[in-house]
Amino acid sequence: MENYQIDNLDKQILHALMDNARTAYAELAKRFAVSAGTIHVRIEKMKQAGIITGTQVSVNAKQLGYDVCCFIGINLNNARDYPQTLLHLKELEEVVEAYYTTGNYSIFIKVMTRSIDHLQDVLINKIQAIEAIQSTETLISLQNPISRSVMP
Repeated sequence: MENYQIDNLDKQILHALMDNARTAYAELAKRFAVSAGTIHVRIEKMKQAGIITGTQVSVNAKQLGYDVCCFIGINLNNARDYPQTLLHLKELEEVVEAYYTTGNYSIFIKVMTRSIDHLQDVLINKIQAIEAIQSTETLISLQNPISRSVMP
C-alpha cells in the first residue's frame, strides 16, 4: 500500500478528520454523499498506506504552565555520538521534538519549560551535562503565529 494515491474524496476525509478526529463515519458519509462503508474503507486504506498514522489529543502547553518555548541547536563532539545522545534527549520530558539536521547543528530540538529558571536548569543540568554535546545555542520563541499540519 506504499504507493496509494489519494483522490479528492480522501482529501475531503483528511481535512474533516484533521479538523475534528472524532467525527463519526456516518456524519462524514452524509457530508460527502457516500456510504459509511466507503468512508471506513478509505480511512483503512490511508492507515495501511501510512498516510493516517493515528489520532491524538492536542493540549495547550501554556494552560499546563509551560510558558517558555525554545529551540536549541546542538553540536556534537563526534557524529558517531548521535544515537547515544538521542537516547539521552528522549529521556528529558522537556524535549518535545528533535531533528537530525544538516547545517550548523547536528541536532535541533524544541524544548518546553515552565520558566526561564526551569530552562536554565534543563540546559545546564540535563542537556549540557550530556558528555557528547560540545556546545549549544538557544533561541527563545516569543510567539508562535503559525502552527498547522501539512494539508493533503
